Amino acid sequence: MQPFRIDVPQPVLDDLQARLAHTRWPDEIQEADWDYGTNRDYLQSLVGYWQRGYDWRAQEAKLNKFPQFKAEVAGMNLHFIHLEGKGLNPMPLLLTHGWPDSFFRMVKLLPLLTDPASHGGRAEDAFTVIVPNLPGYGFSERPTEKGYDPKRMADVLAELMTKTMGYKKFVAHGGDWGSSIVEQLALHHADALLGIHLTDVPSTHVKAADKLPNLSAAEEAFVAKNKVWQEKQGGYQKIQGTKPETLAYGLNDSPVGLLGWIIEKFHAWSDNDGNIEHTFTKDDLLTNVMIYWVTQTIGSSIRLYYEAMHSPTLSAPTQVKVPTGFAIFPQDITPAPREFAERFFNVQHWAEMPRGGHFAALEEPGLLVADLREFTQKLR
Repeated sequence: MQPFRIDVPQPVLDDLQARLAHTRWPDEIQEADWDYGTNRDYLQSLVGYWQRGYDWRAQEAKLNKFPQFKAEVAGMNLHFIHLEGKGLNPMPLLLTHGWPDSFFRMVKLLPLLTDPASHGGRAEDAFTVIVPNLPGYGFSERPTEKGYDPKRMADVLAELMTKTMGYKKFVAHGGDWGSSIVEQLALHHADALLGIHLTDVPSTHVKAADKLPNLSAAEEAFVAKNKVWQEKQGGYQKIQGTKPETLAYGLNDSPVGLLGWIIEKFHAWSDNDGNIEHTFTKDDLLTNVMIYWVTQTIGSSIRLYYEAMHSPTLSAPTQVKVPTGFAIFPQDITPAPREFAERFFNVQHWAEMPRGGHFAALEEPGLLVADLREFTQKLR
C-alpha cells in the first residue's frame, strides 16, 4: 500500500476550459424538456458554472482529506480510501460503487459510518470503511485485456480485503454494478463475508425475470414495469454492452458530451421531482464527471457492460447463502419486491425507504447508513 493524493496537472484543467469554450451546441426542438435526452438549457447553465464557478481544486482538497492509497491487487493497480472507524472493534465494511459514478458515490457516508457517535448513532456501530475505485474507474488502473466482468472484479476486491488489508471477515455493500459484484463476492468468497447489503437486485436477474416460474402478482407487475423502463430508458445498456469503444471516442473527447451523457442518468434515476438540483448540487454533478474526465476512464468504465453481457459466469446464477440485507429506494430503477430478491439471496433484512433513488449514497446518506447499522447489528 502506498499513500495517494489526487493532484490533477494544471494543463489538464486548462485543456478542459479550452474545450468547454469551443463547444458546438446542437439544436433542440421547442418544449423538449428532458423527453429527448439531456435538456439543452439546463446543460448550458451547468457548463457555464463549470467554466466560471466550479472549483476543481477545492473539490480535490475535500477528497484528499480522506486517506487514500494505491496497491497492486491481483495484477491491478487499485485506488481506494481506507478510513479507520472510531471506538472499539469497528467492523470492516467494503463499499462498492457502480456506473456512472466512482468512489465519489460513497464519500458522504464516510463520517457517518466511521464515527456514528458524532452522527446520531452508537459508538459500537462504527465501521472501518474501504472504498475502492473499480478497475477501469477513476484513479484505478484500466484493464488492458478482456474478461473484467463482475466475477473478476469480485476476485480483485476479495484479494484487496483479505490479502492486502488483512481482514479475515468483512461486510460488503453495493448498488448498481456494485450489487452484481458483491453478489459474486458472496458466491465465490463467502468464507470472507459476514454479510452483504444491497440497494437493488442485480440487473442480470431482472433481465431474465420473465422466464422464471410461478411469478407472484407483485413480481408480474415488477416484470411489466421493467419492460417499459427498458423500452424507454435502456438504450444506453445496449450501446455500452455491444459497441462501447465507438461511444467512448466522443465521450472521451468532449467534456460537454460526457457531462450530457452522465447527468441524464442522474436526472432520470434519482428522486428529484423533475429538478435534478433538488437532489444534487452542481458541485456534486460536476465532481462526479470530473473524475471521469481527468482520468480518461469513461471508455474503460462502460466496457464493464460489454464484459458482463458476454460473461459465462453470470448466465447461471446460484443461490447466495451469505446473510443479505436490502435497502430499497422508491425512485430507483424498477425496485424489486422481496419475493423476487428471495429467489436469489438469503434475505435476512428488508427495508423499503420513504424516499430516494438509484444513487442512494449521494441522495440519502442518512437513510442508507441507518439501514446498514440496523442490518449489521445482527452480524456483530
